[in-house]
Amino acid sequence: MATSKDTGKGAGNQSGNAQKAGAGSGTPAKRGFAAMDQNQQREIASKGGQAAHQKGTAHEFDSEEARRAGQKGGEAVSRNRAHMADIGRKGGESRQSAQRAALAAKNAGNRQGGKEG
Repeated sequence: MATSKDTGKGAGNQSGNAQKAGAGSGTPAKRGFAAMDQNQQREIASKGGQAAHQKGTAHEFDSEEARRAGQKGGEAVSRNRAHMADIGRKGGESRQSAQRAALAAKNAGNRQGGKEG
């Protein structure tokens, strides 16, 4: 068994070194789930979801619940008047540019057709 003198050196203190390495940079070292790569996290989360469905405790939205959630989100976003004005402005710009592109394509087609005939 390791004594308090032994813990200062050797392989028994690797986790302490990892924490100290992160502390020097101003951010704590990642541990556990956060330290895993994204594929490992996804695999574990997938297994948890499958287990919940098999057990019957997984939550599934019905259409009414999904409608209410969407409505609640829309209400929260629409309170920000500046954001809504920005959305409307972008939509108008997009529609205007699409109309201009369609008109340009139509005019280009008429010019090409006139040269051949």
